[in-house]
Amino acid sequence: MASVTIQDVRKSYGSVHIIRGVNVDIRDGEFVTLVGPSGCGKSTLLRMLAGLEDISEGQIRIGPKVVNDMPPKDRDIAMVFQSYALYPHMTVKENMAFSLRMKGAPQADIAPKVDKAAKILDLEHLLDRYPKQLSGGQRQRVAMGRAIVRDPQVFLFDEPLSNLDAKLRVQMRTEIKALHQRLSTTIIYVTHDQVEAMTMADKIVVLNDGVVQQVGTPLEVYDHPVNLFVAGFIGSPAMNMLKGRLQADGLLLNGRHVLPCASVPGARIGAELIYGVRPEHFRFDDAGFEATVEVIEPTGSETQVMASAGGQPITAVFRERVASRPGDTIRLAVDGAHTHLFDPASGQRV
Repeated sequence: MASVTIQDVRKSYGSVHIIRGVNVDIRDGEFVTLVGPSGCGKSTLLRMLAGLEDISEGQIRIGPKVVNDMPPKDRDIAMVFQSYALYPHMTVKENMAFSLRMKGAPQADIAPKVDKAAKILDLEHLLDRYPKQLSGGQRQRVAMGRAIVRDPQVFLFDEPLSNLDAKLRVQMRTEIKALHQRLSTTIIYVTHDQVEAMTMADKIVVLNDGVVQQVGTPLEVYDHPVNLFVAGFIGSPAMNMLKGRLQADGLLLNGRHVLPCASVPGARIGAELIYGVRPEHFRFDDAGFEATVEVIEPTGSETQVMASAGGQPITAVFRERVASRPGDTIRLAVDGAHTHLFDPASGQRV
């Protein structure tokens, strides 16, 4: 196992800047997720860690070693790809043993490692099958097994679940998290799915346009987003962003209703701000502000209500059943302790 240090790392292709000065410290044994929209640079950063992309500027250390110019085979890392990358003419056992055979490891050492990885991943009954005889989830477990047998210092996962259906993704999320708890190896995991990031990681690194927006535990990033991008990207459904004017007693919405704030910075009284509130922090209240129901989406365990207030869209989530119908007027209230204020010009948290 090893720590990973990414220090002022940059990647450019000519005049096109992909990674713009990323700094991240990853502790030994930590599960870190790089999350962001498509094209934000997260997979490029992972490939730089793996040695598959050159570093334009900055430094990457795995443990005490600077690996900028070190070939991939010498970095003691194992990478699991989105596409599984299994050899179709080899059995599961042969696929898992391949990297060890290429290193010249004796068969007496290879067999126990393959058997141990197969047991961890519940692949023991599949060792003699070929990839074409496996489901998507089984193939992904084989790809993980091939990484485990190498006993690397660092595991790199590049969107490994994106090819799986929704039910299987949930199952594999649990398996990968359980794997980390069992092995205690450093894992760096790339995904565009913020639910994966929230449920799996010890620490989340939110990227956008090659720049780190925020680093923190899943709940730190969820409860205290530092800017509008993080607030809107992390969370499903996304945080509501309502425009209003700040008053001494809260935020004036649509010139009619005052919404409570966790804190009101006195120096900004009268400023136009963005008021952020998570969908689950609305409640029905006869004394609240009026909203018109547009769509009701029952999911069984909860009900999502899409509404509008003065032309501003609102999404609210309730654990109870909702009897309202589209076109109805409802009254909503917010707990001020769970609200957020952002500057509309800079996007930064106030």
